[in-house]
Amino acid sequence: MSSTPSTEAGVLRPWHVFVVFSLIGASVAVLRAQNNSLSNLLLVSLAVVSAGFVGLMTLRTLWPLAATEGDQEGTVPRGRARAALEREKLLVLRSIKELEFDRAMGKVADQDFAEMSARLRSRAVGLMKQLDDRPAEYRDAIELEVRARLATRGKAKGSPDTAAVPCAQCGTSNDPDARFCKSCGNKLTA
Repeated sequence: MSSTPSTEAGVLRPWHVFVVFSLIGASVAVLRAQNNSLSNLLLVSLAVVSAGFVGLMTLRTLWPLAATEGDQEGTVPRGRARAALEREKLLVLRSIKELEFDRAMGKVADQDFAEMSARLRSRAVGLMKQLDDRPAEYRDAIELEVRARLATRGKAKGSPDTAAVPCAQCGTSNDPDARFCKSCGNKLTA
């Protein structure tokens, strides 16, 4: 498998532009420098690369303020944002449970329950969708991984369609890789 996810292959990110321009700027600064001592060239290069880094950090700081809702929709939350969403999802699910309990105890009217329950459930569904932004891609990747592991496992153990192993004590047919009978627990002989 590749070390980069397939969803990011071929996509130009803002940091790529800053890295390229910083390297180009450092190269131009080194070529145009008057004093060619090693320490001067390193300091000029470091200054240009630092300026590129500052530009990138400025972009990362201002991007959430300028980005529209649609720009952020395709991103999967990571780190603290994901933890906050997980925490909020847990609280919403607890609130739904408490609301159902209060209704069962007769503390909440049916009309109020329907309204609050619909609002909480839609929020929970929204949070789950936000946390699982690309479930089809994950499912496909998992299925490919399972197929690959099963294929290598079949090659390592011979044919994957080997016959079932019968138990000597009770006669139950067990999986080919079983060491103990699934019915009586007796140790199987190879």
